[in-house]
Amino acid sequence: MTTKPFPVLVTGGAGYIGSHAVLALEDAGWQAVVLDNLCTGFRWALDARASFVEGDVGDAQLLARTIESFGIGAIMHFAGSVVVPESVSDPLKYYGNNTANSRTLIEAAVAGGVKHFIFSSTAATYGVPDVSPVREDTPTVPINPYGMSKLMTEIMLKDTAAAHPINYCALRYFNVAGADPDGRAGQATEGATHLIKVAVEAALGKRSHVAVFGTDFPTPDGTGVRDYIHVTDLAAAHVLALDALIAEPERSLTLNCGYGRGFSVLEVLDAVEKISGLSIERRMEGRRAGDPDALIAGNEAILETFGWQPRYGQLDTIVAHALAWERGLEVRRGER
Repeated sequence: MTTKPFPVLVTGGAGYIGSHAVLALEDAGWQAVVLDNLCTGFRWALDARASFVEGDVGDAQLLARTIESFGIGAIMHFAGSVVVPESVSDPLKYYGNNTANSRTLIEAAVAGGVKHFIFSSTAATYGVPDVSPVREDTPTVPINPYGMSKLMTEIMLKDTAAAHPINYCALRYFNVAGADPDGRAGQATEGATHLIKVAVEAALGKRSHVAVFGTDFPTPDGTGVRDYIHVTDLAAAHVLALDALIAEPERSLTLNCGYGRGFSVLEVLDAVEKISGLSIERRMEGRRAGDPDALIAGNEAILETFGWQPRYGQLDTIVAHALAWERGLEVRRGER
């Protein structure tokens, strides 16, 4: 394996997606330096090969010291708040943690001579699009502070890259799910809202039921359809993004991360029941405000730009990995 030119700072690297990105970086020969305040992340979730700095991404002095002492050459930025309803009830938290702290991080990157920045963005930047699949040139009209806070960071990155010698890749995630196939990482957040996580918890008796929000959408079975992407495939895309930014330092990118096809809520629940051999109580409820009937990624750009080849795109695979992780999670929690 060729020697990599510099360490990569991974903010939020003890969280769900960040911890998988750390695995992907280390597996590819990169040195990962994780910055995490452990507010929602877990120290035990961190790969032993990575360096760890405990602290907040909004701490400008800590960022400057970390960038200088490790010789950071690129940043992968995952740290942030991600619960959409909470962003509506507490918007200032999201504009502080997601937008203002990202500005502090971007400023530290420029001051520290960091040349490449990869940003964990979201399909929530599109709001409720009137087209499907959603492509990168679809208008960005967020309908909640979470999506807006992420879009504002994308705009800051675009303007910064136009003024300074730094390039960036903003990856807009669709519905991230699953866990590391080797059981090294997975989603450990208590009270998570992602459907596959909720469904495997319900199958294992950790929740009493799964609420199905809306049964009258114009979809084949009336429930909402989403593009679920395996977290390990998503992590691989981040490493490819880093390679692409290094190869073309004058080029910045904004790309969707999804498989280009979706599954309904009922299809997901059926898959969890089939893989687990257990039943899930389903409670039918009304639609939530702002939920689109279908949200599917137009992914031609990422396939063509990176030559990205997803390995774990089957729903049964995603569910099986999520279920295996959930079954072993209590043991891992006991190791904290």
